Amino acid sequence: MTNDILQSKLAHLPDQPGVYLFKDQAGDLLYIGKAAVLSDRVRSYFQKGGDHTPKTSLLVNLVADLETMVTRSDLEALILESNLVKRHRPRFNVVLRDDKQYPYLRLPIKENFPRLSIVRRVQRDGALYYGPYTPAGALRETLKVIKKVFPLATCTIDIDGKAERACIEFEIKRCMAPCTGNQSKEDYHEIVKQVRHFLEGRDRELLDDLRAHMEAAAEREDFEEAARLRDRMFKIERTLERQRITQTTSVDQDVVGIARQGAAVDLQLLFVRGGLLIGRKDFFWPLSADTPDDELVLAAIEQFYNKDGQPPKELLIPVEVPDAELIARWLSEKRGDSVQVMAPVRGAKHQLVMLAEENAAAAVAEHLRGEEIDRQAGEELKRLLRLEQPPRRIEGFDISNTMGNQSVASMVVWEDGRMKKADYRRFKIETVSGANDFSSMQEVVTRRYGATEDLARPDLVLIDGGIGQLAAAMEGLRQVGELQLPIIGLAKARGEKEERIFLAGRKNPIQLKPQSPATHLLQRIRDEAHRFAITFHRKLRDKALVSSKLDQIIGIGEIRRGRLLKRFGSVEQIAAASDESLRESGIDDKTLAEIRKTLSDVPRHLPRNAPQAD
Repeated sequence: MTNDILQSKLAHLPDQPGVYLFKDQAGDLLYIGKAAVLSDRVRSYFQKGGDHTPKTSLLVNLVADLETMVTRSDLEALILESNLVKRHRPRFNVVLRDDKQYPYLRLPIKENFPRLSIVRRVQRDGALYYGPYTPAGALRETLKVIKKVFPLATCTIDIDGKAERACIEFEIKRCMAPCTGNQSKEDYHEIVKQVRHFLEGRDRELLDDLRAHMEAAAEREDFEEAARLRDRMFKIERTLERQRITQTTSVDQDVVGIARQGAAVDLQLLFVRGGLLIGRKDFFWPLSADTPDDELVLAAIEQFYNKDGQPPKELLIPVEVPDAELIARWLSEKRGDSVQVMAPVRGAKHQLVMLAEENAAAAVAEHLRGEEIDRQAGEELKRLLRLEQPPRRIEGFDISNTMGNQSVASMVVWEDGRMKKADYRRFKIETVSGANDFSSMQEVVTRRYGATEDLARPDLVLIDGGIGQLAAAMEGLRQVGELQLPIIGLAKARGEKEERIFLAGRKNPIQLKPQSPATHLLQRIRDEAHRFAITFHRKLRDKALVSSKLDQIIGIGEIRRGRLLKRFGSVEQIAAASDESLRESGIDDKTLAEIRKTLSDVPRHLPRNAPQAD
C-alpha cells in the first residue's frame, strides 16, 4: 500500500458514523475505532502538529492502509466496534483478557412454584435476574445462605402437589414439600417474596415482613413456627450486616476504580446490588503507562457490557469519558430501562468510587508481586534445566481413569504468568486398554505434538509422574519428531514431601526446595492438569452410568432414552417424575412399571448442594 493510495482514502472518507480499521504494511490490524463522523475523526490522526500521545504517534507511523465501515447511527458504530475488537484483538486497542460469561441467579416469578437457577445469559422472559456474581464463590455463598434461611425448593421436578413422599429436604426443614401438597402456592410465593427482598437488599421490608409473621404465629400459639422465623431473622441480619457497604440507595450500581503502579494499571469493577457488595471483577494491564485513564475505563465498559449480562441502573466511574451519553443510551437499550453513567466528585457515590480505587491499588500491587514471583520461578527453571531462556509457556499433562475404565488425559497451559484456559485440551484415550498410564501418556503426547492444530509451541512440557511416565512421553515426542522440546516429569518419592524433577537421560532427579518459586509454579500447573483430567473423567463416567441404568429398562431404546433425558435432565429426575409426567412423554403403563422397578434405588431428589456454580 503506497502513501499516495492512503492519502487518496483519507481524502474520500464518508461524512457518516461508522468504524475505522487501521492496518500495517502486511495488512494486519493495528487499531479499530468508532466515530460519529468518520472523515473528521480519521483525518485528525494525520494532521500535522496534532497533540498525540507517544502510543498514538507510534500507531500513526505504522499505518499503511485503512478501511471504513459505515453504520446508520453512532450507537450502531459503538456496538460494531466492540464486536470487532472482541473478535480481532488489535495490537493498539485496549483489550480485556477475560472473555467469560458471568453467572446470574434466575428466579421465574411467573411460575406456580419458582426455583432459583444459575444462568449465564440474561433474557427478557419475565423472570428476575440477579448478579453478576463473580468470582463464583460469591454465588455459592449467596446460594448457601438462601438454602439455610429460606425453605425454597431446589429440585427440578414438576411440582403438582401429587408426589407420594417428600425428599430429605423436607425432613431437615429446608423445603416445605409443595410437591406433596403440604404447602400451598400462596404460602410458597410468600417465601419467594422474602427471597426477592433478600437478593435486592430490601432488608427493612424483609425483616418487617418476617416480624409480622412471627408475631402472628406467636398469637396463635404456634411457638415452633415463631421460633423458626425468629432464627431466620437473626441469620438474615447477620448476613446483611457483613455484606452491606452503603445505606444510601437500593439502586443497582456498578462501580469502577482504577489505580497505577509504574507502567502497570488495574481496574476494579464492583457490583453493588441494593447496597450489598455481591462481587467484583479485576482487569490488569501490565504495560499501559501511555494509555490514559479515560481510554482504559471506556474500553472496559464497552467490552464488559458487550456480553449478555444486564447493566445496572447506575454506572459510577472515576473519570469523565468521551461519549458518556452514547454509552448510557447503549446500556439503557441493553437493560430495557434507563441507565445513568456518572463520575461523582462528592458524597456517598464518590465514596464508592474511592472504595473501588482502593481495591484496584491493592490488586495492582498483588499482580506485580505475582509477576515477580513468576519471573523468579522462570529464572530458577532456566538454571535448573539449563534452558536458553526462562519458559514463557508451559504445557502440563495428566492421566485419569478408574480401574482402567474411561481413561482420559488433560493438557493445561500456563503462559505469561497465568493459566490460559482457551488452550486447554481434553483427550479420550483411544489406543490403550486397561489401566496403563505409561501408554496413555505416550498416546496423548503423540496426538498433541503430531497434530496440525494451530497452537503455540511450549517452552517446556510438564508430565505428572516420574521416570516411567517421562520415558513414555519421550517416546511420544520421538514418534512425531519433536525430541528437541524440553520435557520434565514432576513427582514425589514414596513417603517424602519434597517434589522431584525427572529429566531425560539423567538417573537421579532434582529435588526442589518446598518454598521455592519454581516449586510453586510447577505444582500449580500439575494440580490444574489433575483437576482438569478428573473433571472430564467424572463427566464421562456419570454419562456412562446414566446410559447403563436406562439401558436396563425394557421398552427404552436410544431415541426414547434421549427424549427422556432431554425433558427431565437426569436419571434422578426421571425417577422423581410423576406417572402423569412420564405418560405425557409417551411412556405406556408397561414401560412405566419397568421404569419404577429399575430406578427404585435411585434417590428421588437432587443432591443437597444443587444448584452449583461452574
